[in-house]
Amino acid sequence: MAKVRARSDNKRLFFDFYYLGERFREQTLLIECPENRRRLERLIKQIDAEITLGTFEYARYFPESKNVLKVAELKALQATYETSRPMLHRISGHPTVREFGKLWLEENEIRWRRATKSFMENHLNGYVMEEFGQKVVSDITRADILAFRTKLAKVQARKAGTTLAPRTINAYMMVLKSLLNEAADRFQFTAPTNRLPNLKIPKTEFEPFSLEEVFKIINAVPEDYRYYVTVRFFTGMRTAEADGLKWSRIDWSRKQIGIVETYSSGKTETTKNEGSQRYIDMNGLVYDALVAQKQRFGTLSAYVFCNSAGGPLDSTNFSKRVWAPTLKKLGLQVRRPYQMRHTAATLWLASGEAPEWIARQMGHTSTQMLFKVYSRYVPNLTRRDGAAFEQMLASNGFIKTIHAPVLGDDA
Repeated sequence: MAKVRARSDNKRLFFDFYYLGERFREQTLLIECPENRRRLERLIKQIDAEITLGTFEYARYFPESKNVLKVAELKALQATYETSRPMLHRISGHPTVREFGKLWLEENEIRWRRATKSFMENHLNGYVMEEFGQKVVSDITRADILAFRTKLAKVQARKAGTTLAPRTINAYMMVLKSLLNEAADRFQFTAPTNRLPNLKIPKTEFEPFSLEEVFKIINAVPEDYRYYVTVRFFTGMRTAEADGLKWSRIDWSRKQIGIVETYSSGKTETTKNEGSQRYIDMNGLVYDALVAQKQRFGTLSAYVFCNSAGGPLDSTNFSKRVWAPTLKKLGLQVRRPYQMRHTAATLWLASGEAPEWIARQMGHTSTQMLFKVYSRYVPNLTRRDGAAFEQMLASNGFIKTIHAPVLGDDA
């Protein structure tokens, strides 16, 4: 680790750091004192970051140092080794990450949904290829991967003054793990990613609306979108599911909505997994909204919710030009339209609907997600929040007041 130290004989400060596998020390004329140490520690942090990112230039920081020549020699040796190493491994038939990555993407294209394929390509062809593209798959070590993750943690994000979030870093690591695990199985070597834990991700904060806010929004959105918002708030459909919904999937007699397809980024696809394919039960509000929508736009398009040309709604356009302005007009905190789905779940739970039924409505294969994600918004979700015990105490005269739980109270 790069540090600033002080000589024992004259108290002058010097830099102590590792670069290209070698230890370097560079002397300064500054005497040990808090101000001088702070100045040099800021500089050594910058040097350390550049070493991690691979952008450090020794001569730029220490142009008069005798170590400049030593660094040049080390780089020359390293370049020679990196050039010859792939050739040595080609004898064993093991490809580079770039070569195997191309094959891996092609082989999986037939089974991946378009969104998954795009995700994999974008993450593989970015930082992963920059770091490992020329390396042979079987030559990558656990230390290489950990160093790569550390490097990602120092990459500047889009927002000024921030770095890549743990969730983003985990996404790059997931793609790299998947590729190397497949390569290890195919070429019979031990995957260096075994038992490599993900970075901890801060718990996602959901921001559902209250029932009062829901009706305020429904009444405030432009009329052309009123039924769209109503259906989303009271069915829990995902954005792509609502945008891809067709009239042929509405079972009027059974009052059910068939979720089979999605629409996103200009393309229609099947749902992301079998659990997402489901029938959603309509309540009265949803049924009436769809009837009204059918009367207004039913002859215009095969899609339930469409634009003036009969095409599916553009989710980005809706979010920016309809959704966000409506929330601002009402004085509500702007949040993603996806919160309509979370709102549906919390309202169902708060009303006492069976968790199994809610899970089916939402397209979850079990109730685990409900209890894990939404239970904090509904303290009496399972009647195991202490309410039953209080009821027993009250019925036996031990307490007089039963404290009603407050929606969203974590206490």
